[in-house]
Amino acid sequence: MTNTDLTFITNEEQKNLKSRFQALIKDTKFFDCLVGYFYTSGFHAIYKSLENTEKIRILIGISTSRQTYELMTEAKNSQQQVLQFSHAETKQAYEEMVEKEMEDSEDKREVEEGVEKFIEWIKNNKLEIRAYPSQNIHAKLYIMTFVDGDRDVGRVITGSSNFTYSGLVENLEFNVELKNIADYEFAKGKFDELWKNAVDVSEKYIQTIQEKTWL
Repeated sequence: MTNTDLTFITNEEQKNLKSRFQALIKDTKFFDCLVGYFYTSGFHAIYKSLENTEKIRILIGISTSRQTYELMTEAKNSQQQVLQFSHAETKQAYEEMVEKEMEDSEDKREVEEGVEKFIEWIKNNKLEIRAYPSQNIHAKLYIMTFVDGDRDVGRVITGSSNFTYSGLVENLEFNVELKNIADYEFAKGKFDELWKNAVDVSEKYIQTIQEKTWL
């Protein structure tokens, strides 16, 4: 007998992370993501399931080009253990990431559709993006908080999948779904702590798309 409620999600045999997200997210009041980068391809794959979600918070780790990174490093105190970007540098690094994704993405309707929905939800405050101003963050964490009175307070998925179409559907991945309330509360507490110290780049996303990309 096949177990359809597995803790592990590997993308094999149609049991992919995209379909698991779709099953959980349609009942989600809040959706929080902590990822290396939130790709429009991943967003496009599941955004229809997020239509009824009240608030989406995306927290990304900053990774920037080696040249920019080296220039920033030189300007910092060499004794610092953690490279902490200023708010302006964080926004600049994020702009580079968005430009690069759009350069590499195919000029097709799905990309455009995903970006349009992204911008619409940023403008009406449903979606907020922040970047953590440090090179030392490396995690893939998805927190779903259910509506009041649902089966439980929420779920956490963590593992190897980046928020890309490949990570959600194609790659062989190892992700685990945590259903224990203590795990949910721990993950949510950590996310909130990082969120508080991150830089809002929502407007920078819109500005970059409109001024620096083919869109």
